[in-house]
Amino acid sequence: MKKTIFGAGLAVAIATVSAQAADLPRGGYRPYAPPPPMAAYSWMGPYIGVNLGYQWGETTNNPTEPSGIAGGVQAGYNFQSGQFVFGGETDIQLSGAEDTFAPWKFSNPWFGTLRGRAGVAMNNILFYVTGGLAYGNLRGENAGLSENRTALGWTAGLGMEVGLTQNWSAKVEYLYIDLTDRHYTVTGADNGLNSNLLRFGVNYRF
Repeated sequence: MKKTIFGAGLAVAIATVSAQAADLPRGGYRPYAPPPPMAAYSWMGPYIGVNLGYQWGETTNNPTEPSGIAGGVQAGYNFQSGQFVFGGETDIQLSGAEDTFAPWKFSNPWFGTLRGRAGVAMNNILFYVTGGLAYGNLRGENAGLSENRTALGWTAGLGMEVGLTQNWSAKVEYLYIDLTDRHYTVTGADNGLNSNLLRFGVNYRF
């Protein structure tokens, strides 16, 4: 009786294994296939954003060294060819940079730039250089008198931008800004502003 039960059980086990083997794909066991890689991040298209940073520098032909918080808005457009990203960007900034030395005070209430950008993208990380036109207002004061001059100049710098989602990105950027000399009656000299700007920003891409 025991031999009969054992034989019946063995037959059932063999039939079960045979049925499972029949369900396997031909060619035997196949290893797990990894999912396809994620699509490359696209930097192409227009964008707008805001930024906040710190500006510091020195007034030419004057001992003042204006510094302070600066912030504003930017807009631009990127083209992309493979890893290479290039385009243009413009921004306008309000600045609290100012300094007083003896009777003189100089401040830079606002400035802006119009720049080209070119860089290399490593998927959602972009390293770039930038440069172009700078313009802005430089205010000189002496003994209660004030004088404003709008000056043109140039700017150059570099930065890194990280894509957080396909629409949102964050960046850190350094710019050197040179606003050329203009003549000021209140100082009796030609004065301009050489300044540095380190800022952080976010962009929304359409």
